[in-house]
Amino acid sequence: MFDPFRDFHTAGYLRNFAGEKDPDIVKMAEHELFRANLPDAVGYLVRRKIITYPDFLKVHEILFKGFYPWAGKDRIQIAPDRSINKGETVFASPPDAVRAVTHGLRLGQDAPSMRARPGEVMGLFAFGHPFLDGNGRTMLLVHAELCRRAGFSILWQNTSKAAYLRALTLEIASPAERPLDAYLLQFVGEVQEKEGWLRSANALQGLDGGRAPDQIGGDFSDPAVIAQYRQFERQRGYELKG
Repeated sequence: MFDPFRDFHTAGYLRNFAGEKDPDIVKMAEHELFRANLPDAVGYLVRRKIITYPDFLKVHEILFKGFYPWAGKDRIQIAPDRSINKGETVFASPPDAVRAVTHGLRLGQDAPSMRARPGEVMGLFAFGHPFLDGNGRTMLLVHAELCRRAGFSILWQNTSKAAYLRALTLEIASPAERPLDAYLLQFVGEVQEKEGWLRSANALQGLDGGRAPDQIGGDFSDPAVIAQYRQFERQRGYELKG
């Protein structure tokens, strides 16, 4: 059980307002909140002249504030010492999560770079994994807005969830090989404005799900945890700027 707060039995999964423990009910609640709050989140992004890291946090808050009291707060605020893994994937440390998402936003707001490397941008968001839950839906909305500004869209309805998640996992582990660019560039379509994207996003079935659950890899006070993280960083071979 993914329990970074160590209070699952008293506060439910990740301290949700309802104290709900059943993972199926939690997933349904998250999806319904996503659908209900999607117009507000998309509207917020459209109004931002430049999308910054605080805007990334704000989208998460808009989507999930009805279920998680910590919605909009990243790991550096609520779990600064915890290493988070998913299977063999080691996500960024909390400080590096900020740098990874920020670098992805910088790259994604340069239109030629976004058109050429949409998978690299998504991979930076995914490696950052700044939240304890809701990362996939948040980064999907931000990524879609960056695509819109660059003059194209990803036709997510034509993708395979399993194939996308495989490419995403490979992207996090070996970004130099650009596996997610190779996958996503097959599904580039005409730009979608707000209403078209709302219709498409409502039909999506949670592209952030389906893999092994998040796990606590340990505390960064543990030299073994630090060594594991540094080894994963060396394997990635990607320099985070900023």
